[in-house]
Amino acid sequence: QVQLVESGGGLVQAGGSLRLSCAASGTIFSIDYMDWYRQPPGQQRELVARITSTNYTTYADSVKGRFAISRDNAKNTAYLQMNSLKPEDTAVYYCNFQVRPSTLHYMYSYWGQGTQVTVSS
Repeated sequence: QVQLVESGGGLVQAGGSLRLSCAASGTIFSIDYMDWYRQPPGQQRELVARITSTNYTTYADSVKGRFAISRDNAKNTAYLQMNSLKPEDTAVYYCNFQVRPSTLHYMYSYWGQGTQVTVSS
């Protein structure tokens, strides 16, 4: 079994910064995509950023130039550095990893529990 644990959310003023972390534990052979999603109140969950196993990154247009995703493969951890935060960034942020538990398994998708980010104006 694989578990993802997120940390780093909180309350920040507009223009401030936060850094989210998502650490995977359990039986892990490899991790392909590491994604960050967010779900604003009353809205659908959306993909914010992705980093592949080769460190190729993609971002939603709304966060380009402000957010940066990175990964530490030795720690099975992804990070989301969020700068110049805006009130519209307020949401629950979730990490999602594509994990292969062993060479005998396919890739499986695992989600973190979510962490609240609130940006005040």
